[in-house]
Amino acid sequence: MSAPEDDERHRRYRPKILAELGELSEASAASESDRRPVALDQQSVGRLSRMDAMQAQAMAAAVEARRGQRRARLLAALERMDTGEYGYCIGCGDCIGDARLAIDAAALTCVGCRSQ
Repeated sequence: MSAPEDDERHRRYRPKILAELGELSEASAASESDRRPVALDQQSVGRLSRMDAMQAQAMAAAVEARRGQRRARLLAALERMDTGEYGYCIGCGDCIGDARLAIDAAALTCVGCRSQ
């Protein structure tokens, strides 16, 4: 792939990656209170309610961990853009198809290598 085609891909997918990073940050901020430790207050919360609250807190923490993993993949994609490696499969070195990048702008592999 020539440099102008790389530039076009960067212009097309960089805003998509940056927008998703912004959405992840907003979602993290919005759910921050859900991830806080559950206070032990026997007067206001019964045992089962506290267990439900702890389960909800654990699920919120797991969702945040997945957000962190996605954030890392998106940041790595931006870094690959800066180094000229974006859009090339890490498995075989071929160009990753635009259809795949449209679905996941942080894709690391082409469809062929992904299915192996």
